[in-house]
Amino acid sequence: MRFILISLAFVFCSCKKTETTETPPNIIFILADDLGYGDLGCYGQTKIETPNIDALAAAGMRFTQHYSGSPVCAPARCVFLTGQHTGHAFVRGNHEWGERGEVWNFAKAVEDPNLEGQYPMPTDTTTIADLLKSKGYATGMVGKWGLGGPLSEGIPNNQGFDFFYGYNCQRQAHTFYPKHLWKNKEKVWLKNEVLAPGTPLDNIQDSLIRTAYDKYDQVDYAPTLMHQEALGFIERSKTQPFFLYYASPIPHLPLQAPKRWVEYYEKKFGPEKPYPGGKGYFPTYAPRATYAAMVSYLDEQVGELIAKLKAEGIYENTLIVFTSDNGPTYDVGGADSPFFDSAAPFRSEKGWGKGFVQEGGIRVPMIASWQNRISAGTTSAQISAFWDWLPTFANVAGVDTLPYNNGINLLPTLLGASTVNQHDYLYWEFPSYGGQQAIRKGKWKAIRQNIKKEENVTIELFDLEKDLRCQTDVASQFPEVVKEMENLMTQSHSLSAIERFRLPAIETEILKE
Repeated sequence: MRFILISLAFVFCSCKKTETTETPPNIIFILADDLGYGDLGCYGQTKIETPNIDALAAAGMRFTQHYSGSPVCAPARCVFLTGQHTGHAFVRGNHEWGERGEVWNFAKAVEDPNLEGQYPMPTDTTTIADLLKSKGYATGMVGKWGLGGPLSEGIPNNQGFDFFYGYNCQRQAHTFYPKHLWKNKEKVWLKNEVLAPGTPLDNIQDSLIRTAYDKYDQVDYAPTLMHQEALGFIERSKTQPFFLYYASPIPHLPLQAPKRWVEYYEKKFGPEKPYPGGKGYFPTYAPRATYAAMVSYLDEQVGELIAKLKAEGIYENTLIVFTSDNGPTYDVGGADSPFFDSAAPFRSEKGWGKGFVQEGGIRVPMIASWQNRISAGTTSAQISAFWDWLPTFANVAGVDTLPYNNGINLLPTLLGASTVNQHDYLYWEFPSYGGQQAIRKGKWKAIRQNIKKEENVTIELFDLEKDLRCQTDVASQFPEVVKEMENLMTQSHSLSAIERFRLPAIETEILKE
């Protein structure tokens, strides 16, 4: 009976801390990189094996209508950390901060931290980590950052995290055998040689010879090192509540994975055509097997993390969330998302997956597990998004005052309450790939494309109940709905402080003010 009362207090207390002697729960947020909605067994995948993540879903709640904050890396992460959708967030697209110099010169950026990293979040940003730290949480971030270069105010240690280990820069994450990673504010040199993404085979005539690809596999595999640091953070922090933001770089390209897993899938899939290069990243002898190997290795790491929590006796008091930053990539670097049907039931090819506000680009798998709190084997169709995690985690930790955010508290949903919070609508904008906006409101999905490229303000409208893959534009049949969507897009958009993130075709009136 006592547990029921505590659970109800969590649900109905808004953001006030419950009166209980229980230790505040640990929170772990695992963010995969470019993992498609259909890449997990519990979401219908049949070729790739993910038993540990499937078990996590069986032990908790699987969401079917959860959305990322953006169709690409950096803004999705900014939205998660700040609780603001991309109509309000500071980072609304990938910004490589090219005015510093040769930022795309991989070797120069290795040596010069002034060329590394992306445009930084401001110092006065309030993140989830800041809020949890204020309530006595140890805060750790392991994996890929992408929200501020090593010498900027945007590094994790300046954004609420006590501990950081991983890639500061998403460009440097274009190899999983980097020359260095970062540990807090210090560069850690690894036992790898600098090999710039795009480095071709020594001889293209050897593309059918397995050993010709050996140079792309080196000594220190970054995902393994980062996983060890994640487990170490749990070990060090187990005596107090902790928040671990585990932003794995896989299965983002390049195609590089532990040999034992690649060999496993080579046997399972049989012979396949190598990727000899020419479309970015690194040549790969068995591209399909390697992609599957990366996903299964991530799954293995999730299993090890859960085993660690159980061994330390803290599993039952830990809320675990697993999701992905956006949909699957398209035909670059040897990727073959159509083979795996990675975005199923949505389309995943270019124009429909990563980089686009179509369902395949922003609807992502999301699993939440919390022993004895979240009912096992449950499924939720609640429409939700990355900007909901700030108010949700704040409520879990008992934070009293929140910064401005666009989210709703999902804790009542997670705990199975009969009354839950609901969004009126969700909004996205993305200044790249031509410039895009999207609204999800009930069954309706509205999209604007090529806002920058063609100064297009036309809105396409889709009925997701009848047309899940958004193939038939019904805007002409429902002009009143289109007008409502246009008004919502206008209301949700604010002028970005960064010029490259602006959408001039829809900002005429704003710029006049």
